[in-house]
Amino acid sequence: MAVGSEPIRNVQWIGPGASTALVEAVGDIDMQRSADFQRGLMEVLDRRPRQIVVDLSGVAYMDSSGVASLVKLLARVRREKIGLRLAGLTSRVRSVFEITRLDSVFDIFGSAQEALQP
Repeated sequence: MAVGSEPIRNVQWIGPGASTALVEAVGDIDMQRSADFQRGLMEVLDRRPRQIVVDLSGVAYMDSSGVASLVKLLARVRREKIGLRLAGLTSRVRSVFEITRLDSVFDIFGSAQEALQP
């Protein structure tokens, strides 16, 4: 799933049995790109990983529609008992999560490497 201007640049399957999906998001995730972002996340979820790590270090800006995509993903992973971790939030993106208090709802890590630790 490596497509030029798509908000998801790459998905790596790692860990025992390739059970963890490391999703690399890039660019601004706003109204124009959030539907593609959400679709990409749901495609990953449909492959039934044990855990999803969304690396947002390449995302400079995210509006409420991008956050809504992650909230929808969170609801589904909780129902299906799949782990979800967010990683590498830039200060601007992190502030959106702090203002909405979603930083206490999501498991947020400084980097993808940290998020991939057991």
